Amino acid sequence: MNDALRLTEELIACPSVTPADGGTLAILAERLQGAGFTCERLDAGPPERPEARVGNLFAVHAGPRPGPTVVLLGHVDVVPPGPLAAWRSDPFVPTHRDGRLYGRGAADMKTAVAAMTVAAMQFVAEAPQHAGRVALLFTSDEEGPSLHGVRHVVEVFAARGEKLDACIVGEPTSVEQLGDMIKNGRRGTLSGRLLVKGLQGHVAYPQLARNPVHEFAPALAELAATRWDDGNEHFPPTTWQVSNIAAGTGALNVIPGTLTCEFNFRYSTESTTESLKQRVEAILARHEVEHEITWTHGGEAFLTRPGTLSEALTAAIAAECGGLVPALSTTGGTSDGRFIARLCPQVVEFGVVNASIHQVDEWVEVASVAPLTAIYRRTLASLLAP
Repeated sequence: MNDALRLTEELIACPSVTPADGGTLAILAERLQGAGFTCERLDAGPPERPEARVGNLFAVHAGPRPGPTVVLLGHVDVVPPGPLAAWRSDPFVPTHRDGRLYGRGAADMKTAVAAMTVAAMQFVAEAPQHAGRVALLFTSDEEGPSLHGVRHVVEVFAARGEKLDACIVGEPTSVEQLGDMIKNGRRGTLSGRLLVKGLQGHVAYPQLARNPVHEFAPALAELAATRWDDGNEHFPPTTWQVSNIAAGTGALNVIPGTLTCEFNFRYSTESTTESLKQRVEAILARHEVEHEITWTHGGEAFLTRPGTLSEALTAAIAAECGGLVPALSTTGGTSDGRFIARLCPQVVEFGVVNASIHQVDEWVEVASVAPLTAIYRRTLASLLAP
């Protein structure tokens, strides 16, 4: 069993449901300090609520020669496992079956965290005179509200003038096999909670009421049919989706007084948060919908055009995966890449196959752990010890 696989098992055994790190960061810090890394905790969160505190670990190994700072970024927190009875084995007991390792976080993303850690330690052992800095940043607030994790660390880094040059986020980006996809950007995310105001009344006397469902329906149809942009060579078109909608008291003979609609944009670089807000407001105004909207901005769209980082990672994948050339993509949800991209000019994401993420019986192919570790190590060598 290789070192990265053993470490993956140790991390899975830690019940690190967000925002808890479950002891994972202490395990990682001990390993990294033993390999000569300087470790710093940048924990954050409300001090009056220790259960909501977020763990952040920043580990650095500086070489004797000038060069770039390359960051390996990951999260140790996981989503709740759901009903334990639905799992074939305990989600926090790493279990092997048919060439797969099962456990919550196996794919998203404790395998990548373990592989990054071992790869970094192997690299500095093999190239102690490397240029620049190898850095690892691990958080326990990616699966939660993402307020006190990488978002917080980026603010700390900005305040003290920390310079980052390239970052690999260990998100599970592969689709069919390890190495077939790299994410070189992500769409932005903008959510809204719409309150439509009507006037409650008796269904038999609609002339004495104003039904918010009826008044919102034409605007909803236009919102759903709107083409917000056409995307571009790197991003698919912006999408708008309703996630929740509710109205009524539960009684069959009462016209509701209000309607709430929660929706989300996943937007390309062809749109901005302000342009999307303005277009929604214009549609509601055109249909004379009396309303209030509360907006929540989850993150800007970001893009890393092909360059030294993606080229080094692509070459490493080809070397370890039989010549496979990964596709560059910006599809999928959000990640901590949206925060680190504020400081780091090159950010890409790469990790294991994502087929089982957030599912019952989450798994990772055991055979992918060693090549994933080697890919990260090769990429570090290409950038810091050419």
